[in-house]
Amino acid sequence: RLGCMHFMFSPLGSAGDVHPMLGLACVLKDRGHEITFITNSYFRDRTEALGLPYVELGTADEFREMMGNPLIWHPLKSLGYLVRMLISVVMRPQYEILAAHYSPGKTVAIASCLGFGARVARDKIGLPLITLNLQPAVMWSFVEPPRVPFGVGPRWLRNLQYRIGERFLVDPVVCPEVNRFRGELDLPPVRHIPHWWHSPDGVACLFPEWFAPPQVDWPQPLLQTSFPLWDFGQQEPLSDEVETFLADGDPPIAFTPGSANIFGQSFFEQAVMTCARLGRRGVLLSHFEEHIPKDLPESVAYFPYVPFARLLPRCAAMVHHGGVGSTAQCLKAGIPQLIVALAYDQFDNGQRIQRAGVGDWMPA
Repeated sequence: RLGCMHFMFSPLGSAGDVHPMLGLACVLKDRGHEITFITNSYFRDRTEALGLPYVELGTADEFREMMGNPLIWHPLKSLGYLVRMLISVVMRPQYEILAAHYSPGKTVAIASCLGFGARVARDKIGLPLITLNLQPAVMWSFVEPPRVPFGVGPRWLRNLQYRIGERFLVDPVVCPEVNRFRGELDLPPVRHIPHWWHSPDGVACLFPEWFAPPQVDWPQPLLQTSFPLWDFGQQEPLSDEVETFLADGDPPIAFTPGSANIFGQSFFEQAVMTCARLGRRGVLLSHFEEHIPKDLPESVAYFPYVPFARLLPRCAAMVHHGGVGSTAQCLKAGIPQLIVALAYDQFDNGQRIQRAGVGDWMPA
């Protein structure tokens, strides 16, 4: 309807954030739109393999350093740590890249709510910005508060905890550096960051209403669609090794602590013991082979990566960290899931799965 537009995607997080945006970028590219994909060089190969123009936003070493800090998975300290790192490393370069590639009347930027550089660009140069939310937990509702690591008790208590957290934990971490940068650009200061980080131009929620019913106090204008069920390599057949294991017995239980989790050793040790106690076969998934126990039994296999869209329909169940992408793929495959929540939105996703009666959750 708008003709050929230029869309600038700028995901900041792990593969759970990058992959959905890659899928959406491919759809828009196939429709004839111009795409610029701005992300960490850790994801450069995957981006260029899909034929998407790539612009570097931070080095792979910076990404590994951020993911290598144990605070990244701390239930209470993780968000503060992640935001501090993104502000110090990403905010200014993101702003500069978006400003350099902006073509007025043609360009639209798409970023997560943590894309502070994109949000500043929207206010300074008028760059149209869509905030892309992959999970409902990033939108606080006083009517139906999401489940967060620190939120316990009745609704009034959770809302009070939120106000205290925003006032004494979030704003003190985010506002000083953000407002210093905004001051350099002659922009007024901001506060109430969990509201400010959503673009007034529009919010796109990539999860269905049955998973998270829309709330009257969510940011507007808002478009709610469905899960971005896209996997890197999902069009390729399974490797002979994977196919042989799956065909050689009962459907296994799949285990993963998250694609960027470099602290998964204990998780996989427990996974192997669980399979032994239950007498079930298992599949362990991780990019970090050093986390996998040595001398695995024949009933348990390890693979660095298998597309969930191909693997999960042939599994009995899945145990995972509770990222919304993994959660959605389990739902699509129609298998029960156990979420072992570490931080961020994982507690809320676990509670929603439990309420739906399709799985359960527990804190790590």
